[in-house]
Amino acid sequence: MLSPDTLDTGRALHIAGRWQAGRAGRFDVVDPATTEVLATVASGSTDDATAAVDAASAASASWAATPPRQRSDVLRRTYELMHRDHEALTRLITAENGKSLADARAEVTYAAEFFRWFAEEAVRAEGRYSTAPAGGARTLVTYRPVGVAALVTPWNFPAAMATRKIGPALAAGCAVVLKPAAETPLTALAITRLLAEAGVPDGVVNLVPTDDAAAVVGTWLADSRVRKLSFTGSTRVGRLLLHQAADRVVNTSMELGGNAPFVVTADADLDAAVEAAMVAKFRGGGQACVSANRFHVHADVAEEFTARLGKEVEALRVGPADDPGNQIGPLISAQAVADITALVDDAVARGARVAARSEVPDGPGFFLAPTVLTDVPADARVVREEIFGPVAPVVTWREEDELLRAVNDTEMGLAAYVFAGELQRAVDLAEHIDAGMVGINRGVVSDPSAPFGGTKQSGLGREGSHEGLHEFTETQYLSLAW
Repeated sequence: MLSPDTLDTGRALHIAGRWQAGRAGRFDVVDPATTEVLATVASGSTDDATAAVDAASAASASWAATPPRQRSDVLRRTYELMHRDHEALTRLITAENGKSLADARAEVTYAAEFFRWFAEEAVRAEGRYSTAPAGGARTLVTYRPVGVAALVTPWNFPAAMATRKIGPALAAGCAVVLKPAAETPLTALAITRLLAEAGVPDGVVNLVPTDDAAAVVGTWLADSRVRKLSFTGSTRVGRLLLHQAADRVVNTSMELGGNAPFVVTADADLDAAVEAAMVAKFRGGGQACVSANRFHVHADVAEEFTARLGKEVEALRVGPADDPGNQIGPLISAQAVADITALVDDAVARGARVAARSEVPDGPGFFLAPTVLTDVPADARVVREEIFGPVAPVVTWREEDELLRAVNDTEMGLAAYVFAGELQRAVDLAEHIDAGMVGINRGVVSDPSAPFGGTKQSGLGREGSHEGLHEFTETQYLSLAW
């Protein structure tokens, strides 16, 4: 049974197929629902980071030469093992991340699906053969593994963000070094164990948890053997990593911050819009990069939409995940609570009004009441910045030009949502929104079979779909005399 007690957190580094202690001591993992120490985990040093690259580099050639069907079989077995241990992984996520049981179960299912999807993509080896237009030559285009890939994952989806990167990297034939978030390393330990059980060769997947992310990732970016960086996290950190990656022109994929608008037109189905808003905003306590950040509701239906949304929010049960009736868990830290409280206070100081708020439990834990704000001015920080919490600010609009200016007035462009009664109009609005993904009359955009990613400062590249596989390959063409 996977749990903080059964995982050997004192030997949490997995390098060249061996579990070992880190050379930088240990760090605490805190249960955000109780604020108690859940586990003390071995912390990797820069020497450990280099050892992980040594192992990945040594394993790269043989893994790249492994037939695609064999790589596919390993990924498929890992998918099956994740479902075998579904409930244990669920409990592990709720323990270190705090999200509700329902949200954690959904994450495990979603995370496992990346292994199944990329097990299928691994055998779709493709290329192109063509005649040069000028004649005299044939062109053969192939794709080959990019090389050792450094994967850096966040705390908000500790399973899915790891599998969304490991799956395509292994399918493409790359060996990897993985650094999970210090807040949630236990799920990564569990998934690494399952990969080894599924038959991943020693050195192909190497795990380095650490509480000094800058040192470990910086070591990887400075190592000439590391040819790929896949990072999910804040735009601020992403910019820093891009600067470092530029020194060696490292191939990068960046999934960064968001500020997703949720648009409701006057003719939208309000029942469907409110139902989807509860998912798009409050899943995982609003701690998702694709969470609806600001609600742009047509003035004719704003009062009714806000009232219906507020009624649903007030009924939310907030509390620890050990009570299956709780729908919203804690935020990840005390700092997160303070930051989001400051956003709400700023909005209220500028004239916004608290339209609805749920209750939070007494006692310990990093809990914040899910809140609906109305009469929110356009210059409020809660509209301008990524909230990353269970707060829903509602702003109104009348003219479509006014709406699109407000929706696109952000440096972010990850996700958006549009609810309109007429599908053609909804699609037209979506096509005018600067975002990499738009949910039309639905509150979920993530799917392993679809290309996940954003525009502007929300990132570079795509994860999932066939595009996700190509993120871990290099294109080569051979010009053949004919």
